Amino acid sequence: MREMSRVFPLIVGVTCSLLLCSCSSDYVMATKEGKMLVTEGKPVIDKDTGLIKYTDQQGHTAQINSDDISSIIKK
Repeated sequence: MREMSRVFPLIVGVTCSLLLCSCSSDYVMATKEGKMLVTEGKPVIDKDTGLIKYTDQQGHTAQINSDDISSIIKK
C-alpha cells in the first residue's frame, strides 16, 4: 500500500502533462507578403469583423485582417 502512495502522484502528474501538451497545438499563418506567423493555439476568425485573433510565441495577443492571410497550417 505504501508503494501505491508513491506511484499515484507520479501517474497523475504524467497524465496531466500529456493532456496539457495534446491540447495546445501551434499553427503557422502565411501572409500574402510572405511573412510566417507562428501562433500558440488555434487562431480564431471573427466572421463579423474579418479579423483573425491569435497569440504569438511570446504570449502576446494580436489580430490581423483575414484578407492578408494566404494560409493557416497546423504545425
